[in-house]
Amino acid sequence: MTGDPAAYQESDDELLKRHTRGEHDAFGELVRRHQDRLWAVALRTLGNPDEAADALQDALVNAFRRASSFRSESAVTTWLHRIVVNACLDRVRHTAARPADPTPFDGTESPAVTAALDPGPDPAERTAVRLDVETALASLPDEQRVPLVLVDMEGYRVAEVAEMLGLPAGTIKSRCARARARLVPLLSAEESRSGAGNQPRGSHVSPETANEQGGERR
Repeated sequence: MTGDPAAYQESDDELLKRHTRGEHDAFGELVRRHQDRLWAVALRTLGNPDEAADALQDALVNAFRRASSFRSESAVTTWLHRIVVNACLDRVRHTAARPADPTPFDGTESPAVTAALDPGPDPAERTAVRLDVETALASLPDEQRVPLVLVDMEGYRVAEVAEMLGLPAGTIKSRCARARARLVPLLSAEESRSGAGNQPRGSHVSPETANEQGGERR
């Protein structure tokens, strides 16, 4: 099956413009192009598949209706992510408000978090690490989890995330740093448990047994 090659080269901006002109199939194409990434943001932000699905649906309906308000001051993907994040935050606010963490932290990205987000090529290892990271993410306060997801997992620049959330770039940096600092011990604990669980049964040797075995070899 062949089609018009130009159809696959349309920019996000052009698809959105076509939608505002009444060609609503263009919006469907725009959603298909970015739905996996938008879903990942919603799921990691809310930590609940049902809540994430509802938030994503609300966001896409909102984007469909508000497309004419897009002014090309940012990328279409940034605009879509902002709407998804806002829909997620609305659900969080309606569920329960969590207290902000006032403790300042001016750190840099942790190697432990970086390694966890890029665990290597082994599929089983990647699946296990992804589950560990998602579990750890769910324990973070919303104000820290959202910037971390957008910066470290979705690859947005700090300035873009600051624009999405309507916060100063410095606030985004400090919240990401605090989130990374919280994640490190959680991920380290998971790694320790996984390592212990992978150890063959009976392979642990106590100091006393080691001494006895060493004596027998002499």
